[in-house]
Amino acid sequence: MKKKLVILLLPIVVIVGAHYALTMVDNVLKVGRMWETPGVRPHEQPMLVMQTGTVPVSGGEALYRSASPASLEFPEAAESEAGITGGKKGYMTYCAQCHGSRHDGNGTVGQSFAPLPTDLRSAKVQALSPGAMFKEISYGIPGGRQPPLATTIELHERWTIVAYVKSLGVRK
Repeated sequence: MKKKLVILLLPIVVIVGAHYALTMVDNVLKVGRMWETPGVRPHEQPMLVMQTGTVPVSGGEALYRSASPASLEFPEAAESEAGITGGKKGYMTYCAQCHGSRHDGNGTVGQSFAPLPTDLRSAKVQALSPGAMFKEISYGIPGGRQPPLATTIELHERWTIVAYVKSLGVRK
């Protein structure tokens, strides 16, 4: 009889003890339980209406994408000493992984490519107009490995990178 009573009381004691322990933890915790926290419902509020002219429909990146490379020229600030220094910093941040710190196409990532990335000091690359180089950096090379970086690198910084690469000259 005692055995049956212990078998019946043991689960009840365990359940009551677990309930007591969880209640104690709830009272000690600084955060509430999930069912007690307010729900986040972002789509229940009305959408904001944008004022006319908020989204540009002309100018900006669209002009550069549609322009011919020959018509694109350096902004004045890009060719300055500060622009070229900024271009070197941008090159080391975005380009050196593939083209290498010596601009020869032997970067850490570029070594795994076949063929290797272009030597930026080659006569072929240095002969490109600044506009053509800008478009290749910005929108990629069709059929090539150069990724489009227009959404990664700001417009002015792309021009400074072009000025830096052009300042390197042809490898001797």
